Amino acid sequence: MVLVGFAAVACGGDGHEGVVVTGSAPATPYTGPLDLPYTAEGDGDAQESSGAAGRALECDGAIRAGDAGDVWSKGDGGSTPEEGLKAYFEIYQPELPERGYRVERSEGDRVLFSYDVGGRTKVAVVVAKDQPRRPGWGPETSASCDPSEFPASWTKAQGYEIWTDRDGRRVPTTEVSSSVGPAHCDWQSAHFLDLGRYGRQYARDPHRVLPDGALTAAYDGDVRMPADARDTGYRYGDRRLWLTPDRSTAYIKTSDGVEAWPATASHFGCK
Repeated sequence: MVLVGFAAVACGGDGHEGVVVTGSAPATPYTGPLDLPYTAEGDGDAQESSGAAGRALECDGAIRAGDAGDVWSKGDGGSTPEEGLKAYFEIYQPELPERGYRVERSEGDRVLFSYDVGGRTKVAVVVAKDQPRRPGWGPETSASCDPSEFPASWTKAQGYEIWTDRDGRRVPTTEVSSSVGPAHCDWQSAHFLDLGRYGRQYARDPHRVLPDGALTAAYDGDVRMPADARDTGYRYGDRRLWLTPDRSTAYIKTSDGVEAWPATASHFGCK
């Protein structure tokens, strides 16, 4: 038997809706089986380790994360599928929206919950009942798209800095992302830029809070743009990213001028 209950829009968990909501059906609900095999370890492959959850996603890009549920003790699981979804957040505390999910498919002792953006599934969680070493209802598999595909209100609240391309499209965090330095290191005045597509990280350190050896060169907040630098098209607010062919330094152009963010060393940490 297949039961379907849907939410028209997921609002990003702003506190105005519950963990599970109802509404009208999306254009293309997942119709496949919920008991697909999965690899517990996954060997780093999100698709292999996420079973039906991974197949239910409708990502614009690649799956960012996919996991198989671990074991838990009696009392950790829920008495209903909805409590099983809540158990997923309580047990694993994933960095994902926690409200606005809908029941997309129910099949025997498994239920697929999905979080949709614009009518497309961006987070999927399959909960199952009384599986081996998993008493009660709880997560069997889960999968999610890149945070850049979540609502801007949610990513902003979570501290994500989502860059865009020259056409204004949000860029996957696996391609380019940036963040303020971690507070537990007292590096809040520093800023990091990660270019996953090139395997490079750069840093802005105007107050020199990063440890010696953390940067491959000194940060400079006022430089002339190199003649061989090219606009990558990546933008975040007032910042525009330019790179030279050797990619040794990230040149950030703003309305105030050009800054040189040096590449970081391979390994460094808090003092």
